[in-house]
Amino acid sequence: MQAKDLMTPIVVTAAPDMPAREIARLMSKHGISGLPVVDSSGAILGMVSEGDLIGRSDFDREMRRDWWLTLFSETPVLSAGSVLGLAKLFAKLRIRERRASELMSAPVVTVGETTDAQEIADLLTDHRIKRVPVIRDGKIAGIVSRADLIRAVASAGIGQAGESRQSGSIAGWIDKIDQRFTQFQPGSGRAPAAPGAAASSSSQRETEADATEFRKLAADFETEVARKRVEERRAEAKLRSEQMKVLIGEHITGKRWRELLRRARESAAHGMREFLLLRFPHSLCSDGGRSINALPENGNWPETLRGEAAEVYLRWKQELRPRGFRLTARVLDFPGGVPGDIGLFLVWGE
Repeated sequence: MQAKDLMTPIVVTAAPDMPAREIARLMSKHGISGLPVVDSSGAILGMVSEGDLIGRSDFDREMRRDWWLTLFSETPVLSAGSVLGLAKLFAKLRIRERRASELMSAPVVTVGETTDAQEIADLLTDHRIKRVPVIRDGKIAGIVSRADLIRAVASAGIGQAGESRQSGSIAGWIDKIDQRFTQFQPGSGRAPAAPGAAASSSSQRETEADATEFRKLAADFETEVARKRVEERRAEAKLRSEQMKVLIGEHITGKRWRELLRRARESAAHGMREFLLLRFPHSLCSDGGRSINALPENGNWPETLRGEAAEVYLRWKQELRPRGFRLTARVLDFPGGVPGDIGLFLVWGE
């Protein structure tokens, strides 16, 4: 069974500027413990959960306690004087109700519509999360929660049947851009004439040719070149789109993560100070790699990561950052003067 069969298609979402109290009321109304934050186009930016609202540390919970107690109150429970006094206190302490963009966790682990149930279950376990958004053409199409998986197991016996994964091939996509521009030669499709006739015809063209004909020949050549370039760009764009679907659907399994850490240890044993965990196209970033290219000025680059890159970042954050490792991102090449592939590096050196 795949994500499209498991997901809840009608997703309760929050806009980036939605205040915390409105998010809390949405969660209460729909009986959910978390929801995605999406932009105006439907692209997912982050996730907000109960933990993000209440606070994950004792200090955070204490600082938010007073306004949290009034979130679900539809009628005033304090006098006007008390409300004013509380507002002044919050202003003095610089406590304010935060927005979704400030509360949300990012980047987000996502899956495609064809991701199977077992892989989704592994992702929820590996990343210790309760739900995962389903992405279609870069936009949120649904959400799969642990409850959805449990219902599927109860009704269809997933796991006993051992569904086999279907893998796609990109050979067909590559074939579509294998066509190379061959130099256009005017009149190349004509059948060859007899030698004598050819010489006579050539001599006649040379004497009758004028600049207008030459300009037309040159214009025809340029038109053909432009047409070929347009075809190549369209084929390359289609290939990138198909490759993005594949890359978004790829995930860092526990086995692969352990293998990466083993190789990083070997690099350290050979005197290296860092290790390339993942190399991926800049288009896998929601902003095309611009934030990473602007480092160190832009500190929001992790929020632009998607697919495997997002999962590598989250695994580092949960498992390796507490142990003193750093994670850096760099643009590895600049084809045509624009960002190309991007690398995520695990760093342990000074």
